[in-house]
Amino acid sequence: MTDLSLYPITRRWPATNPDVIQLYSLPTPNGVKVSILLEETGLPYEAHLVSFDTQDQMTPEFLSLNPNNKIPAILDPNGPGGKPLTLFESGAILIYLAEKAGQFLPEAQRYQVLQWLMFQMGGVGPMFGQLGYFHAYAGKEIEDPRPKERYRAEVARLLRVLDGVMAGRDWIAGDYSIADIAICPWLRGLSVHYKVTDLVGWNDLRHVPAWLERFLDRPAVQRGLLVPERGQP
Repeated sequence: MTDLSLYPITRRWPATNPDVIQLYSLPTPNGVKVSILLEETGLPYEAHLVSFDTQDQMTPEFLSLNPNNKIPAILDPNGPGGKPLTLFESGAILIYLAEKAGQFLPEAQRYQVLQWLMFQMGGVGPMFGQLGYFHAYAGKEIEDPRPKERYRAEVARLLRVLDGVMAGRDWIAGDYSIADIAICPWLRGLSVHYKVTDLVGWNDLRHVPAWLERFLDRPAVQRGLLVPERGQP
């Protein structure tokens, strides 16, 4: 059995099975990217809830794994060379797990997949998240309409980019890949988390809604969206 006692995070979130991947996350658009990929690949893992309500992400134990205090993060006891590996940043985790499993990052489409993964990391995630902040969370108390309008317009633009690319495609980079797993939870978040579909022209899109439906129909996606359970300690 792997000894993970050298990692402070395991003192706050003890590993039931220290021989499997330890996931520290929350079922947000960013967090579920990793749980969905883990469910899709079948890599064994256990999930630990990092609660924002209790500021878990600011604790010394979590910061020992991710000094940037963001979810998700992982601890893989069987990393490269058989040594434990800690990793944060969801895009890096997706690449690592896809390569570990040999799935969802096909060699023939590798750079197209990475291209759209970077599109999510640099555009979709930050812009959708900012619109959500100004519309649904604390930012809605700001009277100046310009910040919200800036992000609303950019989200609408990004959706139009995706809609044009998805014409005639089932998946963003050819075969189903980590690019779809990265982008689609954020598309879902526009309605489920932020309630902004009417603001960004969702009903005018011709191809993106069907893409999201295909994604949400996958059993592994349905399981991954619920990980970690919010009732977990």
